[in-house]
Amino acid sequence: MNWDHIAGQGTIKERLKNSIDENRVGHAQLFAGKEGYGTLPLALAYAKEILSRENPASGAKAEHLNHLDLHFSFPVFTEKNNSLSKRFFPNFREMILENPYADFDDWSTYLESENKQLFISADEIDEQNAKFALKSFEGGTKILIVWRADKMNISASNKLLKFLEEPPAKTLIILTAENTDSFLSTILSRTQITEIPRLKDEEVAQYLKTKTNLSEERSKEIVHQVQGNLNDAIKSLHPEGESEYETLFVQWVRDAFQVKKKPEYLKNIILWARNISSWNREKQKNFLQFCSEMFRQALLQNYGIPNLVYRKIDSGGFNWEGFSKFIHGANIESILEEISEANYHLQRNGNAKIIWTDLGIKLSRYIHKPA
Repeated sequence: MNWDHIAGQGTIKERLKNSIDENRVGHAQLFAGKEGYGTLPLALAYAKEILSRENPASGAKAEHLNHLDLHFSFPVFTEKNNSLSKRFFPNFREMILENPYADFDDWSTYLESENKQLFISADEIDEQNAKFALKSFEGGTKILIVWRADKMNISASNKLLKFLEEPPAKTLIILTAENTDSFLSTILSRTQITEIPRLKDEEVAQYLKTKTNLSEERSKEIVHQVQGNLNDAIKSLHPEGESEYETLFVQWVRDAFQVKKKPEYLKNIILWARNISSWNREKQKNFLQFCSEMFRQALLQNYGIPNLVYRKIDSGGFNWEGFSKFIHGANIESILEEISEANYHLQRNGNAKIIWTDLGIKLSRYIHKPA
């Protein structure tokens, strides 16, 4: 990963480069921010810069993630008492080379592990400790990037703390995480923390302009939707099941309208929920995000702000304007809270059939609430 391949984050790039120039590279650093903001790309470019300055021939090896002094740890599931990440490194490498902005959900989907818990174990930290006790292959710095270090269990956190307290010479440890909330305070006190902010809209727009042939209208739609998250923008270029999402959203809304007067429509909602619950977790969460955005767009439509409505549903004879009149200040907060609650329980491997059935039925209550 080269610096110029990273979208935006100019201030942080300069700060990291200057730390190398001035020989102020802290041995333990934490890059905190969503993957789509560039936490891992920044860590990779930083590592490549350090290794390349020590040995110019190292750059290509670091860029292809096969440098012998560049190590990775990342969350995996336990299988036959084995919780070491190295058995999945080829998969991880393939995903990151394809999209260095990929997030935790992408990784879970990549491993087809939606119903398994991914974490970083104490055995994993012991494994890295053993590696770093050895001399580096090229005689320079040894670098460990711990991707999604916030997924460490408590035992792993305690082992990492000892690693940070007594690091081998010429060692750099870079942790990446969405935020610092789940870390031990003692780990945070021993790391140099760099907050990675969301990308500016113009930075996402510039990336889309250079990488795609999108129309200006479609580009604006994506930029508005992803809120500075480049990974979401990349996935929006090839939306999975977009037309399917529209069809199921319309079905949900229509059944929710009908069930108040015709209880037999409740059966349709249960079947609707059963269908969606059969998807993998990533697709279910994407559909929740789609529904959330559609309700927001309907609210803007209802309140007469058409210049902010970048997306409508007009397929299948759906009356967008008529639907929008039912989404207002008295029910939008409840609807979005229920969607957020459903997402929360899906992330924690709740029973998908129950989650979707509950959400489906509750919409019929909120959508009839008077303004």
